[in-house]
Amino acid sequence: MKHVDEYRDGALARSIAGQIAREARPERVYHFMEFCGGHTHAISRYGIEDLLPANVRMIHGPGCPVCVLPVGRIDDAIKLARRPEVTLLTYGDVMRVPGTGGVSLMKAKACGADLRMVYSTLDALRIAEKEPDRKVVFFAVGFETTTPPTAMAILEAEKKGLSNFFVFCNHVLTPAAIQNILESPDVRKLDAIRIEGFIGPAHVSTVIGTRPYEFFAEEFQKPVVVAGFEPLDVMQAILMLIRQVNEGRGEVENQYVRAVTADGNLKAQDCVARVFELRDTFEWRGLGTVPYSALRLRTQYARFDAERVFAVVTVPAADNPACECGAILRGVKKPTDCKLFGTACTPETPMGSCMVSSEGACAAHWTYGRFRDRSRGVPERQAAE
Repeated sequence: MKHVDEYRDGALARSIAGQIAREARPERVYHFMEFCGGHTHAISRYGIEDLLPANVRMIHGPGCPVCVLPVGRIDDAIKLARRPEVTLLTYGDVMRVPGTGGVSLMKAKACGADLRMVYSTLDALRIAEKEPDRKVVFFAVGFETTTPPTAMAILEAEKKGLSNFFVFCNHVLTPAAIQNILESPDVRKLDAIRIEGFIGPAHVSTVIGTRPYEFFAEEFQKPVVVAGFEPLDVMQAILMLIRQVNEGRGEVENQYVRAVTADGNLKAQDCVARVFELRDTFEWRGLGTVPYSALRLRTQYARFDAERVFAVVTVPAADNPACECGAILRGVKKPTDCKLFGTACTPETPMGSCMVSSEGACAAHWTYGRFRDRSRGVPERQAAE
């Protein structure tokens, strides 16, 4: 990619939209889920849904790693941060996610916890080196994209002989979540949502490649098109999905050829496999307990595992009963279906994780002024050009 403007050309976007309108059969409705929160934000930011015919509908998926963290794991991190000997480090979005009783890591920091925001795992290692008297815990969150840096940090900590660096691992896996959605009662029995295809995540796929999605395409006959985050990427992916549905195909296609290959980044995969192993089960916000959907440190790296060192035992905790974040993550509801959206719940006063994260669906709807409900007195902004 030489120039980003090449992927934001308005005239070309309208041309692709015209092609979509011509090829989308008027007698049927197309339901596609964009799994990744980055795609949700692109759709809202560039007004992509305004360019689509009414019978092509996009469903927001659970592809926001901060959003899918259950309340219990947030509570665990807060308990770690409150330990007098611990310095807890994490990325910025996580700090504002509400735990039990609305308490967040940011509020724990305000009450005296040693909690700091970092931009990378290298920042965490540097702090551990500079402050050997502190037990430095990195609150690791993310899909396959951010897992390799965590693995590298552990290997580097071993190389440097650091005894005060630990990882509270919450890395989760994209394919397991997609399978859970396709096997959920919402899709199979209750018919609460219809999904005819997926826009596959971009950054995740640079690491794992496109092969892991072949199972879903074959087993469930659901096409998957891996796409980039620019508006023309998303538009082209939607056109590719429509063509597959029209032709009765369920295949994996790669729109994001400039960055994604079939095999992905093998070095990154080897690094992750060296440090991590699968958990038997892991709880996701909105999806419940999903088997083989998350990672933990291998026994040989147990000395870096905060869960083992600090004997962390997660206590299941319920979401705010008025918050629809779980249903939004499953694709059953849209952000504006939540009574709290735009009233009690805003980016300044988030009630749920979907309004906090930069990849959350609620944050996308709020930030770009899409689908505002005027009956609640919430001002409707014009979509970004």
